Amino acid sequence: MGTLLTLPQEPGLSLSIRAKALLFHDPNSLALLKHVERIARSDATVLITGETGTGKELVARHIHKESARPGPFIAVNCGALSESLIDAELFGHEAGAFTGASRARAGWFEAANGGTLFLDEVGDLSLRFQVKLLRVLQERQVVRLGSTRPTEIDVRLVAATNVDLAEAVQAQHFRPDLYYRLRVANVTLPPLRDRTGDILPLVEHFLGMYGGKLGLGEAQLAPDARDALLAYPWPGNIRELENAVHHALIVCRSGVIHAEDLRLAAPLMLRADTAHASRPAAESGAEAAPAPEPADWGLIRTLLERLIRRKEPDLLRRIEGEVVHAAFALSKENQVRSAAVLGITRNSLRTLLKRHGLLDAESATEADDSCATGLATDTASVP
Repeated sequence: MGTLLTLPQEPGLSLSIRAKALLFHDPNSLALLKHVERIARSDATVLITGETGTGKELVARHIHKESARPGPFIAVNCGALSESLIDAELFGHEAGAFTGASRARAGWFEAANGGTLFLDEVGDLSLRFQVKLLRVLQERQVVRLGSTRPTEIDVRLVAATNVDLAEAVQAQHFRPDLYYRLRVANVTLPPLRDRTGDILPLVEHFLGMYGGKLGLGEAQLAPDARDALLAYPWPGNIRELENAVHHALIVCRSGVIHAEDLRLAAPLMLRADTAHASRPAAESGAEAAPAPEPADWGLIRTLLERLIRRKEPDLLRRIEGEVVHAAFALSKENQVRSAAVLGITRNSLRTLLKRHGLLDAESATEADDSCATGLATDTASVP
């Protein structure tokens, strides 16, 4: 089945908030594993990049394991730390350093001494804190809040982000000196859609993991489910795959998983599940599934989150412009059809067309005249 990396076992059956398994079976994944293990044998700082849910923490843990460093592996999510507490959390504090600090406490850097500190979502750090992190990496020592005495540390830092830090540097949201300090060694995790050879082995792993806990024995994948799993783009990557398998095991009948049980988005269901969708409800033992959503909203949401994290300038206007351009072009520049597709009035559409340079004053006058005579025909032909 290839090399499988998993997180430490956790109680319960809660759905993942992070990728719990990473499998190297696809040829691209096997080449990546060799690269990771070569890096692990050094003490170099590592920057792991990849989309959300691709298994960045699992790779970081494997780097620590292969490094044979005697100290612990400590994982910290930078995005979950408030700006007011991040110094105390990472560097520690002395008693009385701030309100509520009744006793001294070591920070995560000291806790990871001799081992590996994994900083996830490092792209979310403020510029102010980036300066402090850079100093720690350069001087290999930390100073607790409320103290003037530095503490020497022997920590290997592994950082991870789903933000394109090179673009963040260009946008002046990330310090270039810290960027180059972090990426002494670099690991780029490809999305699941680019290593399809890992999908079915991962599914088998999750079927075994959740099937046993749910008391379902050995569940099977119907052919349409296999096709669906391989065709779907997996915007949430391994994390989304795990949750889809978990859900399918809960709702499937007679231990057989069909495509409809995976609860995937519409583009996939229309491609891969056409035959199964026509299967009589009596045969499947359930009522007909509700119509799928008209778009892959998960993928759209992922792309939007990436743009927001990059702090793209004028983001809302640009997205609005792309939507208006696409609707107008697909409607062959017919204003009535475009308005219907977007679910807005024609007057609202014309305002958007003018705003985005698709309709000047002269064209607007001509459009008014033509639309007055052809409105009934156009409306009748709206798709």
